[in-house]
Amino acid sequence: MAKVEIYTQDFCGYCARALALLTKKGVPFEEKYAPHGSANRAESIERSGGRTTVPQVFIDGKHVGGSDELIALDRKGELDALLAG
Repeated sequence: MAKVEIYTQDFCGYCARALALLTKKGVPFEEKYAPHGSANRAESIERSGGRTTVPQVFIDGKHVGGSDELIALDRKGELDALLAG
């Protein structure tokens, strides 16, 4: 199983959507709380190549994008293979 990390913040519909998809898939993930101005948010921005929005999702250390990109991968049938590791 792949290592999944997701940077989130409170009251974020996109975060909730991404978390729901990962939960539905039954994969364990590490949720990193990353509100504006936090060390986790700075880490997320650095790791994602400058993307300042949340969520930011990483699978086995590879940046896959945010909620829209995660859902697009699922719709294309590519997410399960990434999650399998």
